[in-house]
Amino acid sequence: MSKIFTKNDAGFRCLNCGANVEPLKYSSRDHCNRCLYSIHIDVTPGDRANSCLGLMEPVEVVYKSNIYDIKYRCKKCGETHFNKSAKDDSFETILNIMRESSLR
Repeated sequence: MSKIFTKNDAGFRCLNCGANVEPLKYSSRDHCNRCLYSIHIDVTPGDRANSCLGLMEPVEVVYKSNIYDIKYRCKKCGETHFNKSAKDDSFETILNIMRESSLR
């Protein structure tokens, strides 16, 4: 079953670190570019139809095909999924998550 993508590129205030996150402009913004946290807000990408609304913690970053894939775990319901990193994501945060996950 393929996921249907709904473009939804709105800015927001990060519920984890408080940063003002600007729209991405080339795709849909789905996480904070500073701390990489997200909200469990989509059922399918961009639809904003999930009622969970838990904080999605970045728990692992995998580098493949010139892209950093961020693995998220919802702190409310425990669901996990991957999202692609954005061009303006904090590289320092990406590296920190990679280091921490390799120590587990």
